[in-house]
Amino acid sequence: MIAAVKTYLLGAAIAALLAGNVATAQPVKTAAGTVAGTTTGDGKIRIFKGIPYAAPPVGENRWKEPKPAPSWQGTRDATEFGAQCVQVHIFGDINFSRLASEDCLNLNIWTPAAAATDRLPVMVWIHGGGFQAGAGPEPRHDGEAFARKGIVLVTINYRLGVFGFFSHPELTRESARNASGNYGLLDQIAALDWVKANIAAFGGDPSNVTIFGESAGSFSVSALMASPLAAGLFQKAIGESGAYFAGGTGTLGLQSLKATEEKGTKFASSIGDSSLADLRAKSSDDLLAAAMKVQPWFSPNIDGYVLREDVYTTFAAGRQAHVPLLAGWNADESRANVVLNPQKPTAQSFADDVRKRFGAQADAILKAYQPASDADAIESAAELASDTFIGHSTWKWIEMQAATGGGVPVYRYSFDRKIPVPPNHTVMGRPASSTDVGARHAGEIQYVFGTLVSVPDVVWEATDKALSDAMTSYWANFAKKGDPNGAGLPVWPKYDPKAPRVLHLDVTIKGAPDTTRARYEALDAFVSAQR
Repeated sequence: MIAAVKTYLLGAAIAALLAGNVATAQPVKTAAGTVAGTTTGDGKIRIFKGIPYAAPPVGENRWKEPKPAPSWQGTRDATEFGAQCVQVHIFGDINFSRLASEDCLNLNIWTPAAAATDRLPVMVWIHGGGFQAGAGPEPRHDGEAFARKGIVLVTINYRLGVFGFFSHPELTRESARNASGNYGLLDQIAALDWVKANIAAFGGDPSNVTIFGESAGSFSVSALMASPLAAGLFQKAIGESGAYFAGGTGTLGLQSLKATEEKGTKFASSIGDSSLADLRAKSSDDLLAAAMKVQPWFSPNIDGYVLREDVYTTFAAGRQAHVPLLAGWNADESRANVVLNPQKPTAQSFADDVRKRFGAQADAILKAYQPASDADAIESAAELASDTFIGHSTWKWIEMQAATGGGVPVYRYSFDRKIPVPPNHTVMGRPASSTDVGARHAGEIQYVFGTLVSVPDVVWEATDKALSDAMTSYWANFAKKGDPNGAGLPVWPKYDPKAPRVLHLDVTIKGAPDTTRARYEALDAFVSAQR
């Protein structure tokens, strides 16, 4: 399943592109070799796809740190996206049609720079998907809108699931770092190293890099801010829905190296393979199928190398990257899971569930969410589900960067747009409307990237297009100067924990005082008691 590497002599590459009526971009020389991409129809944006930033992590390199990409002769065709990383399609909103391969450590670039000397700000997108799915080349990640606002936009792939986050004592012993399991995060760091070494050739400024991501990508951004290996590789950070501040619970909770080694050993034994040689001999298809049957969820750990300690501990001590942060989450991250569930909560069942889940902190939780009636209980349950899934951890990230980040500016948003849905849309197998889905998890991505058209069958309104353009501008402004504000945009106030204000992104964009703080403080007391 290893993708074939296509390299051509410069003349042959250009001739082939012209034969296909594709506008060619001026070839660019990277550290490993020259690449030839394409341009948009007007010639203003150059696009380079499928550039390897590391060597294929296959064979003996499966479950090892990424190594530098091998060099090539001639000019490499960079007109098509590279392979996506091996994965199972478990999320309905992740849509792409690419070859799946372990040889997937590639990236894509959209640049408006006319020359290498332009030194434009750079944004590097880290996709979501629970560390199990996703890819840089998803249609909703197209970088043209950012490029047209003066940004060099980079999207990356990184190893996923069992290939990216499998931990095992034997892997730890063979590692010179005495660590195992965080290969996907190491891939992200390798991609940032590549950007630092090569992006100037594409007109980007390697000293003005913003990392941004959604869901698992946002968790990754918080982890990279805490990792000493990523120090100096970026100067600003944006997080959309999620961070490592909710303790060790849940599928994305950080666990110790020992705990993940024990799970890895159990997984290897369950499929009849007790040695690394046996595991590395398995085909990617067989290994993925076995993982999905036995242990379908692999994610980062505290390995003592990429992450020397819990992310919360790093931030509490002020050892994280002191970079400007823009972060927030969607108003209805998990609403659909509550309102479309046939078993609706009542005021009594909600209270009973809260007391069971939160123990000594239950009274504070109930006071914060205030379900006075059965109808209120549905709304309270939707809010609590969204907050425990995403809201609290992202709130805590913002709070801690504001408190221990060395005085850097911090900005917080709430994405509130009840997203239009296509006809006959279903969630959990049930018909769903925009009211049911609300401002759902991951729904802001196509607004941020200006790619509403990538979501099929939705009738977008003029207000959606205006909101999308504003969001792309806010994000681009932040990447340029660490401040999202700009001409023609409603003012986005800096975040101050003593008098917090939030920018609400909806058909009307406005800043307003935070009215939800009591909810997050109540949840924070519970999480703190678990540490």
